[in-house]
Amino acid sequence: MSEEISRLPPQVQQRLLRLQQLQQTLQAVLAQKQQLELELTEIEQASSELKKLTKNAVIYKSIGALLVKSKKPKVTTELNERKELLNMRASVLGKQEERLRTQVKNLQTKLQRDLRPISPPP
Repeated sequence: MSEEISRLPPQVQQRLLRLQQLQQTLQAVLAQKQQLELELTEIEQASSELKKLTKNAVIYKSIGALLVKSKKPKVTTELNERKELLNMRASVLGKQEERLRTQVKNLQTKLQRDLRPISPPP
């Protein structure tokens, strides 16, 4: 396979390399986006449970390997701030994903054109 690639013109080789890089970057963005979505789901669940509790309920929040006693309003505020931050980050990743998908599609189109066999004259 690598021997076949080395026979391609340098411009086509560069495009193939760029396509691989873009696809790897896209995969990384998708993984980050999925991780954010999981964390957002956890925040939604935690917020939902907090709403069921009274204002003076005893709450413990996780800080690393520790559970620390905290107050409901403080935890609610922290969750809302984290949720807002994650939503902004998810929006940025969504735009980045869209841009990468467009670049991949354009590059694939160029490569298909470059690699199309030249039909012999009749």
